[in-house]
Amino acid sequence: MPKVLISDKLSVESVKVFEKYGIDVEINTNLSEKDLNNKIGSFDGLAIRSSTQVTKKTLEYANNLKIIGRAGIGVDNIDLDMATQKGIIVMNTPFGNSITTAEHTIALMMALSRNIPLANTSTHEGKWEKSLFTGTELYSKVLGMIGCGNIGSIVADRAQGLKMQVKVYDPFLTDDRAKEIGVQKLNFDELLKVSDFLTLHVPLTNSTKNIINSNSLRKMKKGSKIINCARGGLVNENDLAKYIKKGHISGAAFDVFSKEPAIDNPLFGLKEVVLTPHLGASTTEAQENVSVQIAEQMSQYLISGAVSNALNIPSVTAEEVPKLKPYMKLAEQIGKLAGQITETSIKKIKIEFIGQVAFLNTKPLASVLIAGLLAPSLEAVNMVNAAVIAKSRNMELTTSIREKSGDYITEINLLVETERRKREVAGTLYGEQPRIVRVMGTRIEAELGKNMLFITNEDKPGLIGELGTILANSQINIATFHLGRTKIGGDAIALIEVDEPVSQKTISALETIPQVKSVKSLTFEPNII
Repeated sequence: MPKVLISDKLSVESVKVFEKYGIDVEINTNLSEKDLNNKIGSFDGLAIRSSTQVTKKTLEYANNLKIIGRAGIGVDNIDLDMATQKGIIVMNTPFGNSITTAEHTIALMMALSRNIPLANTSTHEGKWEKSLFTGTELYSKVLGMIGCGNIGSIVADRAQGLKMQVKVYDPFLTDDRAKEIGVQKLNFDELLKVSDFLTLHVPLTNSTKNIINSNSLRKMKKGSKIINCARGGLVNENDLAKYIKKGHISGAAFDVFSKEPAIDNPLFGLKEVVLTPHLGASTTEAQENVSVQIAEQMSQYLISGAVSNALNIPSVTAEEVPKLKPYMKLAEQIGKLAGQITETSIKKIKIEFIGQVAFLNTKPLASVLIAGLLAPSLEAVNMVNAAVIAKSRNMELTTSIREKSGDYITEINLLVETERRKREVAGTLYGEQPRIVRVMGTRIEAELGKNMLFITNEDKPGLIGELGTILANSQINIATFHLGRTKIGGDAIALIEVDEPVSQKTISALETIPQVKSVKSLTFEPNII
């Protein structure tokens, strides 16, 4: 039974989801880093929000961990690179709190435009300072948005309902999508110049960190206002404070900060600034949604292998799993066979999906195949980290699809290029059973078992008899025997399934057969998927 640790506060309903799938759940929301490190090794899954810091050190102890689920969007508290290297899937819930975060953006914009926090405090104090709190209408104003993904598009929709003009800087927003949601695309500098209100809706990356700084603030319209409910660190808070004090920026509203919890910040004490303690996702509905969603995603992966909203592996829906499973087994076998017969370092990997498989989700198949290829020579490789490992070793990877079938209605073809030679392995499905159909240009039809012998030889009489005798003398039983050759009297290969691993002594004896060129003992214990 899989075990999941919930180390942050999640909805009670999330526990019910895990239990529905038969998953053992432990809830412990008060763990120090040391305590988490000591416990994490016994769990298959870790469910968190923003409080738990999943550091490189913590992941070093996570030898059994298969998945980390973040109930929410941001994964700044997870060392994603290390998780990927360890072969741990990282999932989030990108849509569970979209509405509530978008609504908070609109709420802060309204509070800022009408001076509501200051007016509220003044009125509570028994003052009647009506003239001090003259506000600004949103009607017809330009709302500039940096980023227009899921949350941003909701903000745009709500702002248009308020009759604002919505203009967007987003390099990834297509013209068709911009037209569909009714926004105008601008470049970054143009957006800064025309915005009355500027909101941010992008993740925190190397390219977006401090995207709003002295240089960009200088270009903004005098009297404009800034709202940030996305990620702390997008705005240089020291620079913003200076431009507010100068009067160039008339106000700001922040829900996120470069350092959280925010107990000291350059924006504190500025009457022009509205601040909330990271409440963007803090609604009853959102808390419930993301908790249930992450529990469902994690459970489906741990039980059936379905992958959704993963940040470091291609997604596979629950509906796709049954269709992909036989192909994933085939891909693993093709990769492992090629990996075990490839003697030198790999330079290029070419994968071709032909016929029926070309109509499926081939990304996870490629991941599994690469993992199988690297597994014989590398420890702790799986479909999560395989592509990263290949890239780190300067292996060139290309994939292609060909919908028109060839000799078989469905086929996966792998070509591996080393410093000295090329190795080709191709396979198909008979029903749902994997079959190897080509090795090193030689046609063969072979079903792979746990223990196999791979023999290259000359196509001359006597091989089978001598081979059978040696194996019999070694008390090794032959389960299946598959032969292939390029032409009569030419090069040939044999794939032989045996009931137990073959010793080096027996391999050495097989190598003495005159027709034999090479002998390799192979294993196909499934451990990638």
